[in-house]
Amino acid sequence: MPPSLLRLVAALLLAVLIGAASPAQASLLHLEGPVPEDLGVHGGSLSPCAAPAHCARVDWSFSDPAAALSALMPVLETTEGVQIVERDGPYLHATATSRLFGFVDDLELQALPSAGVLQARSSSRLGDSDLGVNARRLAALRQELPGS
Repeated sequence: MPPSLLRLVAALLLAVLIGAASPAQASLLHLEGPVPEDLGVHGGSLSPCAAPAHCARVDWSFSDPAAALSALMPVLETTEGVQIVERDGPYLHATATSRLFGFVDDLELQALPSAGVLQARSSSRLGDSDLGVNARRLAALRQELPGS
């Protein structure tokens, strides 16, 4: 068993021995990690994914990307584990926390009306692989938009 998996199993067992999460907690553990330095809009767009094993980034074409972003607001506000951190005009940053381990992923959306594009990026703060979680998150969000 790889050392990283052993550490994860040991941490889980320790948490179980200490006691299960209280109702106020969203996850058994809280493996948040540092806030990435590449969040936000740089040069007019979201950052590319430095490591595709734990990040997904797509551009969706829309005649009105700002309306598409607005349409996603109620979806994000009602999705378990998602918390909107910042909404500044055409930019949105949210975090998505996994239920069991409390891994935190950063979700960013940027509407570019002049290009007819809604950019979407989801990236894990910790780990070498997200097992496809970020790509599935973006695909699920796309399915919530008209014209899917």
